Amino acid sequence: MTTSSSERGVSLGMPELPAPAYPDDVRARLEADAREVVARYPDSRSALLPLLHLVQSQEGHVTRTGMQFCADMLDLTTAEVTAVATFYTMYRRRPSGDYQVGVCTNTLCAVMGGDAIFETLQEHLGVGNGETTDDGKVTLEHIECNAACDFAPVVMVNWEFFDNQTPGSAKSLVDDLRAGRPVQPTRGARLCTFKETARILAGFPDERPGAVEEGGSAGPPSLVGLRLARGEAAPARVVHPRAQEPQDAPSAGQAEEEGE
Repeated sequence: MTTSSSERGVSLGMPELPAPAYPDDVRARLEADAREVVARYPDSRSALLPLLHLVQSQEGHVTRTGMQFCADMLDLTTAEVTAVATFYTMYRRRPSGDYQVGVCTNTLCAVMGGDAIFETLQEHLGVGNGETTDDGKVTLEHIECNAACDFAPVVMVNWEFFDNQTPGSAKSLVDDLRAGRPVQPTRGARLCTFKETARILAGFPDERPGAVEEGGSAGPPSLVGLRLARGEAAPARVVHPRAQEPQDAPSAGQAEEEGE
């Protein structure tokens, strides 16, 4: 038995039309920004990644129009641009929400509760992986490891960290985002929209008053190894059953005195 081309998902109709152009005012503004980006690189094609963030900041995802724009600015083919845009997951290929809520479900985060958080948010928001709520506020997705295992389980919103989450705290987080209430990441500046984030990733300054000063740094768990290397380690902790508080272990000198 054979199958028709339509059953195989193959279209034999007219080829896809060229991507629509940006309005003149939008293209003029993007061209000025793009020239500023390209000037930072000795080889213009090296500017492709930030230019993809730039066009993403315009429409909230990388459209065919955006890819054609990048190709025009860098003298590349659309195939070359598409190959890059489809390789990196930070570039969205379809419309998405103001807030990209990513739940890490890699091994450690999953074991610590990431899977439960993701399932809870799916049910709470009524969306699946990569889908957006009806109000256009939140897109939910699995994300790969973001090098924050010492704060597992981790949720990221527009690439800002929300550490040590639970199903309950994650539900409160997305409720605040949808209601327009201010949300502060565990580390880093206050949130901005996905389009604003994309422009910052394109290499343009964050112009919100005070946002740069709010930028965080590594948290205490991430610095334990550095403190050990510097000989700054705190006394060892003796961990007792959960019903009791951990106690500081005696130093070597104290242990000798007690043994006398």
